[in-house]
Amino acid sequence: MSKLWFSGLVIAAGLGLSGVAQAQVKIGMAGPITGPSAATGAQMKNGVDQAVEDINAAGGVLGQKLSVIVGDDVSDPKQGVSIANKFVGDGVKFVVGNFNSGVSIPSSEVYNENGVVQITPASTNPIFTERKLWNVFRTCGRDDQQGEVAANFIVSKLAGKKIAIVHDKTTYGKGLADETKKGMNAKGVTEVLYEGVNTGEKDYSAIVSKIKQSGADIVYFGGLYTEGGLIVRQMRDQGVKALMMGGDGLAAAEFASVGGPGVEGALMTFGPDPTRRPQAAAVVKAFEAKKINPESYTLYSYAAVQLIKQAAEQAKSLDPKKVAEVLHSGASFDTVIGPLSYNAKGDRTDADYVVYVWKKAADGKLIYEQM
Repeated sequence: MSKLWFSGLVIAAGLGLSGVAQAQVKIGMAGPITGPSAATGAQMKNGVDQAVEDINAAGGVLGQKLSVIVGDDVSDPKQGVSIANKFVGDGVKFVVGNFNSGVSIPSSEVYNENGVVQITPASTNPIFTERKLWNVFRTCGRDDQQGEVAANFIVSKLAGKKIAIVHDKTTYGKGLADETKKGMNAKGVTEVLYEGVNTGEKDYSAIVSKIKQSGADIVYFGGLYTEGGLIVRQMRDQGVKALMMGGDGLAAAEFASVGGPGVEGALMTFGPDPTRRPQAAAVVKAFEAKKINPESYTLYSYAAVQLIKQAAEQAKSLDPKKVAEVLHSGASFDTVIGPLSYNAKGDRTDADYVVYVWKKAADGKLIYEQM
């Protein structure tokens, strides 16, 4: 009898431990861990990992600890959907991701149908939040906001300059280029060139030749840092001195690594530098202690996890739909990138873009700095 009683205790203890494990709140992190945009995927993962570490150290969410499941979408829509389905099967109820708008949009359909809240730190295409889905939010802004800031800068600060518009044909890149073009055109500025290029190529001499023939002073590029950097480098190789201007897709140190010295003077739109905010000081210090530079989307991803925690605590529930209701309520949430509140679509209620310039630091390294 004593042995049976002891065995029963072991089984009960095992079930109890299993219950504790299942009670963990699973946070999915979906982004490009490998592939051409891996640098931004690393930023996102760093942000989510640190936020989860800090929240767990403070007691978790509603008494439960958070755990992270990472999905590598390789910037591919089909892989993004595959990861979304895997997350659903794994019991993930909250996702931070994706990076690319073209991946976030189809993935969100899976999350919407399966009761999962998705918060992207980087997908800026308006379509992401324009479909009246209950479950989508972003800590970044939108391309129509970003394009307006870029267009205003071009018209007011670059008056008289010839503008070429080049995009990478993606949901993000073409969408941003078109929003900037629309804003410029509405203010009486017409581009001297409008062309698309293919992502993943190494030789952009054909588009560089067209830029040269157009006489453009500024190349507005809708796309990411790899292609942008290659175009800059190849422009300089062909003697083209035009400056590049782009959006948040250029906000990575790799833009300078790929583009070389010709990146100096390049312009881009991105949110105000969150590392300068007092709210971020302790978090930035924690990253620095790990020798991690919390650039670009790192803190935007950290903020996404903060939103999940704060909304769940306000809802007194980890039910994704109840958490989403709180996020949609217009309430303000304190995050490392500043206070955030949301409208019914899942968009931030504030416009959040400024212009940066790439410049040479005292040590000779190329960095981007808010103007």
